[in-house]
Amino acid sequence: MPGYVRDDLPEEEVERQRDLYGPFTQSIRELVDAGLRTLVADEEVLAVQAEVEALTARLRASQLDGAYGVRFSAEGRGRPWGNTVVGLRNAVAPPLKIEHHPDRDGRVWSDFHLGAVYEGPPGLVHGGVSALVLDQLLGESAGAGGKPGMTATLTLTYKRGTPLGELRGEAWIERAESYKTWARGHLIGPEGVTVEAEGLFVLPRWAREALAKQDPEKAPPRYFE
Repeated sequence: MPGYVRDDLPEEEVERQRDLYGPFTQSIRELVDAGLRTLVADEEVLAVQAEVEALTARLRASQLDGAYGVRFSAEGRGRPWGNTVVGLRNAVAPPLKIEHHPDRDGRVWSDFHLGAVYEGPPGLVHGGVSALVLDQLLGESAGAGGKPGMTATLTLTYKRGTPLGELRGEAWIERAESYKTWARGHLIGPEGVTVEAEGLFVLPRWAREALAKQDPEKAPPRYFE
C-alpha cells in the first residue's frame, strides 16, 4: 500500500531520530504560536520573515518526495510521524500522546493542550479540530482493541463550546463484527463533556489480505492503527 514504508530501522536509530526531531518540531510549533500573537514592530516582522524564508530554503535543500506516510519495522511498530494529530514531525499536530489501557481492550485516552492556533469561535476550539482529534482517538481505540480500521463514518454531537487550553479525550470500542468496528468517544473540558462522537472503522481490503498472510495468533500490526 503506497505510503506504508518498511524501513526496519534499529530501535536505537528510531530513538535518536525521536530525540532530534521532537524538540525541533516543537520549536516550529512555538514559532507558529508566536507569529500568530506577536505585537512587535513592523520592521521586526519583516526582518523575522526574511530569516524564516532563509531557514525554509535551508530545510528544502534535502527533503522527502511527497508526504511522510507511515514507516514501520519487521515487528509492525509504526511511526506515523507525519500524522496531523499525533505526528512527532508535524508542527500542525498538538501533538496528542494517546494512552492505551494495558488490557488492550480498546480503551484509550489523552490529556492535551490546544492553544490559540486551534481557535474557531473566540476562545473556543474550532469544531473541525474537535472532529480531527476525535477521529484519531476513535481510530486508535479500534486498533488498540485489535480491530483496526479506517474511518468509514464519523458522527459528532457538539454539547457545548470546547474551550482552548487543557483538555481530555477518551474513546472505547462499542462493538465489532468481522472487519468492522464501532467506536465512541468524547472530549472533556473544565465543565464536562463538550463533544461526543461515534464512528465506524473498516479494515480495507489490502489490509485484510495482508493480515490473512500472517500468523493468526499474532496481534494486528500497530501501523494499521
